[in-house]
Amino acid sequence: MEHNAELRDFLRARRNRLSPQDAGITVSGAPRRVPGLRREELARLAGVSTDYYTRLEQGRHLNVSEAVLDAVARALRLDAAERAHLFELARHRTPPRRRPQRPQRVRPEVYRVLDLLDDRTPALVVGRRTDVLAANRLARTLITDFDALPHRDRNVARFMFLDDAARDLYREWDKHAAETVAALRLDAARHADDPGLTELVGELTIKSGEFRTWWADHNVRQKSHGVRLYHHPVVGDLTLSYENVLFPGDSDQVMCIHTAEPGSTSEAALQLLAAWTGSEATASGFPDPEPDPR
Repeated sequence: MEHNAELRDFLRARRNRLSPQDAGITVSGAPRRVPGLRREELARLAGVSTDYYTRLEQGRHLNVSEAVLDAVARALRLDAAERAHLFELARHRTPPRRRPQRPQRVRPEVYRVLDLLDDRTPALVVGRRTDVLAANRLARTLITDFDALPHRDRNVARFMFLDDAARDLYREWDKHAAETVAALRLDAARHADDPGLTELVGELTIKSGEFRTWWADHNVRQKSHGVRLYHHPVVGDLTLSYENVLFPGDSDQVMCIHTAEPGSTSEAALQLLAAWTGSEATASGFPDPEPDPR
């Protein structure tokens, strides 16, 4: 019998995370063998039989209804991103067919937007598996020069975990690195047939102990905005807000735009960085597209 391993591991991780006290379950003084809820306790909270929930958590290919998934999501106290992830995993009933995916392309109009922001604020376009598809000059100066890297290495996760400069750049590296792993988890559910993502996860699992630990946690997160603390070697500390702007025509591409609070020291540092960038860097132009594997 085929099993849905991703669904199995996700449900088990979420059940182990939820304590009886958080779920409103009174427990006796007898020692418990599981860190979180027992299967029968979770099944009772979801209103399904223990046998049914056990088969679901084992990843057996059940024709599970949306009502049951909703009940399980409520019992596990999943947030919106985790609930969507659960539904995505439950749809995978057959092994994915491996096939090459066409490289993502950034429209010329999007490049023009990046150029307009070039001397004002860092902005970059991120695609599937956190690939950096395009970045304006200020973003390349703030984070790293993605355009100078081989196509394979133009990736946020690879930079975060495999480049020592990232640990110096992000003052809250642990937080942002864990968020990157959680975003990759969402991609893994949406694009289970992506060989590039499988290769990326395999490489990071081998080379990074932190990635390996966080990947095993099965946390998922969809970040639309937030704050990042940077330490740049030229201008020092910056506190920048970011907004991830989704493209209506391509849900797999987002533009991440950084801004500083008006009148703040971070705004002054960003202006200094823009001036330094303009004097030191050359015009970016359009980066070479990734070669089509076909």
